[in-house]
Amino acid sequence: MFRFARAFSTKAQQQLPSPPSRLRNAVWATGGIVFGGLGYLYLTDASAGIHKYLTTPLLRQLDAEQAHQLTIGALKHGICPVDRDLDDSVLEIELWGKTVANPIGVAAGFDKNGEAIDALFGLGFGTVEVGSITPEAQLGNARPRIFRVEESDAVINRMGLPNCGAVIAGERLRSRFWRLLASQSKQQGESVAALSSAVNRSAVAGRLLGVNVGKSKSSADDSFDDYVAGLLKLGPYADYVVINVSCPNVTNMGANADVAVLERTVAAVMEARNGMSEYRPPVVLKIGPDNDLQQLRVIAQVAVDYRVDGIIATNTTRQRPGNVAARVEEEGGLSGAPLRDMALATTREMYRLTRGTVPIIGCGGIRTAEDALAFARAGATSVQVYSSMTVDGPGKAREIKNGVVKLLKGRKWADIVGEEQK
Repeated sequence: MFRFARAFSTKAQQQLPSPPSRLRNAVWATGGIVFGGLGYLYLTDASAGIHKYLTTPLLRQLDAEQAHQLTIGALKHGICPVDRDLDDSVLEIELWGKTVANPIGVAAGFDKNGEAIDALFGLGFGTVEVGSITPEAQLGNARPRIFRVEESDAVINRMGLPNCGAVIAGERLRSRFWRLLASQSKQQGESVAALSSAVNRSAVAGRLLGVNVGKSKSSADDSFDDYVAGLLKLGPYADYVVINVSCPNVTNMGANADVAVLERTVAAVMEARNGMSEYRPPVVLKIGPDNDLQQLRVIAQVAVDYRVDGIIATNTTRQRPGNVAARVEEEGGLSGAPLRDMALATTREMYRLTRGTVPIIGCGGIRTAEDALAFARAGATSVQVYSSMTVDGPGKAREIKNGVVKLLKGRKWADIVGEEQK
């Protein structure tokens, strides 16, 4: 009996973890908790420092286009953080008769095919603009075609509007809209038909979805047919449609600089929009930053005469303003911090020339709350970011919103729009 007990005790001792094994298990357990916590932080908090100081810098080690594709893929599949904070009421604006929770948007070019709309709204943006989308699918220009200018917080791209085309994009937007409405119908006990006429095309309260349309590479320089086709195909699922007349990387978009082409284009698009039978989305012009004062006067007059609903100022530029790596020899449109002053000046002039009657959306080099407020005071009802998000990470919308609220000191964003010219 004693011998059996001793054998059993010896066997049990042999099965107990040795001190090194306990230490190893503790290390693994601690590591699991730490990495699990970091994973949870990543998935739930867009403002977490892990994005700005770890994941985003890691992405920048990849080729710029590969990093972008990886980001869109993650967003598309929900592998992304969210902004869980409520927007302060001082950020609320009105655009085209609709209430928007905040004036910070993501510019076209980030989600070219409308694949990550809901994830981008989840990051806290008040507006999300997808595209540019052309009637025909196209591959764009040859690679490489995106280049970081790290020392200037800038990006040069010559993408050439690669996208899946209006047919595929239209079906994606259509299915998303009706899917979300069906879900809301079950939750609210209202019919889908009743909801479809009451909700935003974003299908998200307090958020607007924009669709940017461009011209296929095969179209003639002076043709406006592609814009009309894009409007009619995609407009029913957009809170606003942007007519991209200023992409510097496509040779057949001359409307921004050619007065006659611009006027014919705007006239045709507005006529088509006004003839839409059920839903008529606002039409917005996206102009470049390189226009002189006389060109801006013409654009402003055309916008007023044809009752265009808004102007985005601005697109990218082929110029290399300031000291932005003058040695950089890559061709393409420049975006990011060096574009800020050009875009701000264009915003200011367009607000002045339209006498504040046409909503201006500021875009170009906006990275901080101070930048955003500078555009608002110059006349921007809303602003858009893109390049700064690739530099600072997915918490950019929340970062700017928090900073703006502090700087407003109790005032409302809507109250300061254009104040420097009043």
